[in-house]
Amino acid sequence: MTEFGTYGEDRTETTTLPLMSLREVVMFPRSIVPLFVGREASIKAIESAIADHGKEILLVAQREPEMEKPGQGDLFEVGTVSKVLQLLRLPDGTIKVLFEGMYRAYWAPESPQSFDDDQDFPKAVIARIEDNDYAGAEAEALMRACHEALDEYSKINKKLAQETLLAITSITYPGKLADAIMPHLKVDYRKKQEVLELQDAIVRLEKVYELLQGEIAITSMEKRIKNRVKNQMERNQKEYYLNEQIKAINKEMGRDDDPQEELNELEQTLKAKDMPDEARDKALRELKKLRAMPSSSAEYTVIRNYVDWIIELPWNKLGETTIDIEKARTILDADHFGLEKPKERILEYLAVQKLATKLKGPILCLVGPPGVGKTSLAKSIARATNREFVRLSLGGVRDEAEIRGHRRTYVGALPGKIIQSLKRVEFNNPLFCLDEIDKMSTDFRGDPSAALLEVLDPEQNNSFNDHYLDLDYDLSQVFFITTANSLHSIPLPLQDRMEIIRLPGYLETEKRRIGREFLLPKQVGQHGIKDTNVQLSDNALVDIIRHYTREAGVRNLEREIASICRKVAMKMVESDDLEKLVTVSRQNLGNFLGVKKFRYGERETLPQVGVTTGLAWTELGGELLLVETAIMPGGGKVSITGKLGEVMTESAKAALSYVRSRSGMFGLKPDFHKEIDIHVHVPEGATPKDGPSAGITLCTSMVSALLSIPVRNDVAMTGEITLRGRVLPIGGLREKLLAAHRGLITTVIIPKDNEKDLKEVPADILKGLKIIPVEHVDEVLPVALMAEHDKIYSNGEDCTVLTRSLRMDSLPEGEAHTTPQ
Repeated sequence: MTEFGTYGEDRTETTTLPLMSLREVVMFPRSIVPLFVGREASIKAIESAIADHGKEILLVAQREPEMEKPGQGDLFEVGTVSKVLQLLRLPDGTIKVLFEGMYRAYWAPESPQSFDDDQDFPKAVIARIEDNDYAGAEAEALMRACHEALDEYSKINKKLAQETLLAITSITYPGKLADAIMPHLKVDYRKKQEVLELQDAIVRLEKVYELLQGEIAITSMEKRIKNRVKNQMERNQKEYYLNEQIKAINKEMGRDDDPQEELNELEQTLKAKDMPDEARDKALRELKKLRAMPSSSAEYTVIRNYVDWIIELPWNKLGETTIDIEKARTILDADHFGLEKPKERILEYLAVQKLATKLKGPILCLVGPPGVGKTSLAKSIARATNREFVRLSLGGVRDEAEIRGHRRTYVGALPGKIIQSLKRVEFNNPLFCLDEIDKMSTDFRGDPSAALLEVLDPEQNNSFNDHYLDLDYDLSQVFFITTANSLHSIPLPLQDRMEIIRLPGYLETEKRRIGREFLLPKQVGQHGIKDTNVQLSDNALVDIIRHYTREAGVRNLEREIASICRKVAMKMVESDDLEKLVTVSRQNLGNFLGVKKFRYGERETLPQVGVTTGLAWTELGGELLLVETAIMPGGGKVSITGKLGEVMTESAKAALSYVRSRSGMFGLKPDFHKEIDIHVHVPEGATPKDGPSAGITLCTSMVSALLSIPVRNDVAMTGEITLRGRVLPIGGLREKLLAAHRGLITTVIIPKDNEKDLKEVPADILKGLKIIPVEHVDEVLPVALMAEHDKIYSNGEDCTVLTRSLRMDSLPEGEAHTTPQ
């Protein structure tokens, strides 16, 4: 035997025993533990203990449980000498052994003589560690505390049997109590090893008490968690059972879908969708209401539709737009001839958008007569900017709810047309065409134009509030384009929010090119014929424009060309010749289109007294406007006929007042108007006429009739007149000059202030016209009246009448004064 050094104060003589290492298990004295042993060295150590050492064996815990063959330094220094009580060999080669701890033992792993691993199993030279177990007041108090803690622990840990608890509480020594409690605590093996190595009983029991309190806290928390999980599982099982019942009920009632499952899917979709937090939170609140009400409820359908609308709207979904200026210019030029200003504005917008990081959507208003291509231009802009095209016709809309939607309290409520269209297009940055914005009306249901104020305001439409959604919706990414035939019916606040771009009616020269280059190829393709089957002469095309259509646009021109194509197709089918060529000329045009429908304004064949050619603007383009004046004996009555509006009637009165104020210059008696009746008439009496631009025309006609001087038939004029004879500017000069050119007029008198507008008139029209700008009527009469007469005006205010003047005192008594024809 070998004597070890001191381990505490009690150290006995040593002995040699087989050693078996334990994985994550610490054996304590006076505890009985069953272990399954599978390692070969451990089995041989147990067999040696039974055969040669009185069934005694040293059980020591490994420092690292993963090691298969631990070495001398891989084991703890203190273990427990145990006795093999029972051994059972299992079929798989392992054995089940029942050990009983006897006493603590120390072995010195630092000593080479204390560990022998040359044989099949290790042997260790050990020394018994005697317990210095004693009783006292401190020990008694500590034991009572441990008993109470153990009793509390047994209440939450049902695995601790009652007989085991009674056996432990009967122990009267602190060291033995500590050793009895430790095997029942679920603590880490390292902490158990620490307790095993403590020789002082009081210290050991304090450590056990500390671990016991920690285990009580952990076990209590574990129990609460288990109860919570159990309740949750019970609730889940209950919900599963109820859901299965609901599914069965739905199946019996012919319903394929489970409402709750649908709501779960809606919730997942809402959480995943890119939308403002305000909209998502509101939709989730509405979903919460849905879960609490039966699906058969009428309110359920209302809320469900509302949630569907929120989900399906493209809140932050933007379509990819391309900005290619050359491509956009090519598309716009290919789709529309002319319209240079609108095209230029669109290209400017695209250029700025390409440079700017964020640009508020522009609000453009295309104003022009029907058929000039406003809506089709909006489509071309959408194609040029690669945006989705949405068209909303506002013609006849008189309900504000069409724009802002109905509140959900109404039966069958829906969002407004703006929100509906965005849902349909699935992107939040389309091109939105609000067509016929001037055709809206107002009644007791509200003013839709007022509702559009928010939509068409770039400063406000980022928070457009639809009554149905009751949420702010961002419309700032939408490219709004509105169309109108005229501005007078659009409220001024709404006009102020839009950029007005006027689309004038097409000139005859433009119509010819559009008909030749756009409409004819289009209709030829639509009617199944080829370009080689029809030959339309230029003269025939001009006659179609002049005698079969009267419009500012080209819709009727396209219809007439389509009619010709149908006739050509009929001839090809009747002759069974698909290569047949049909020629359409001015001579045979009537065979295709019938008799002429319209006559265009042409100048008078001869100069006549009192007949003056004026120029008028209509929505269909420019027209020649003849003004006739007749002088008759009478009492000063003035008649103005021709269905003239108030402004034109006032212009006639102003012209007459000017003539009366200049009576001395014209060689007329100051009171000449009291002895005659003056009748001013504008032909085509069924057509309403209005506007101030016929002022100088009316004045020239009156002067011609009063002085019996014919008016040149190749001169046309336009301009407003004042009482002093000043000539004021007018509008529609481009269309009026076209009418003059078409009517074979050679000289046109215009106001001086309109001279700047000549830049917008095509050069081929100006080429055949002599334009005379004037500032006063005194400049008009020498040009308009026949040249074979002497000058009307001489120096200053002196006026010499070279023809028979209209002097009442020079007429024979009873002779009626009439205007020579």
